Amino acid sequence: MLNRLIANWVYGGVLAGLLLLLLTPLLTASWSEALTATFLLLPVYMLHQYEEHDNDRFRLFFNATLGKGKDVLSPTAVFITNVPGVWGVIGLSLYLAAGGNVGWALIAVYLVLVNAFVHIVHAFVFRGYNPGLGTALVLFTPFGAYALRQVQIAGGGAPAFHAIGLVIAIAIHAAILLHVRRQL
Repeated sequence: MLNRLIANWVYGGVLAGLLLLLLTPLLTASWSEALTATFLLLPVYMLHQYEEHDNDRFRLFFNATLGKGKDVLSPTAVFITNVPGVWGVIGLSLYLAAGGNVGWALIAVYLVLVNAFVHIVHAFVFRGYNPGLGTALVLFTPFGAYALRQVQIAGGGAPAFHAIGLVIAIAIHAAILLHVRRQL
């Protein structure tokens, strides 16, 4: 059963993302703009993951390009990266922002913005499309910028929170590369 979940998580994710978008007005009616913008990053990320991981596209692309044909990124690694590593981190960021300082939302914001940056740089380096680039440009860039602005307006933009958010987002992406490097 766990193997099926690992192999098919992205399809549940895209459906959950669509449902979360439909429920957003009900769930976030009493929330601040900053918390609502942060919450929206989760379903937006889930839609991005569908473009990226449908039919195992990202893993196969990643193994062909960065892995140079070697199977350096397994389905389990992809699952761990995206479910606890993205959904869990965004959820934790939202909980911390709602329960304490809204600056904690910057963890989710930078997770989205760093991922968009990585997709864009990858497209320039490899001179072409990579799985997830479309939604990184169309969804991540505007939603991430909007959430960043809303957190800033809400008073959560202290330099320490920007640093924490950016370091965590970079660390998550770096962990993937370290895993791949060990596989090579």
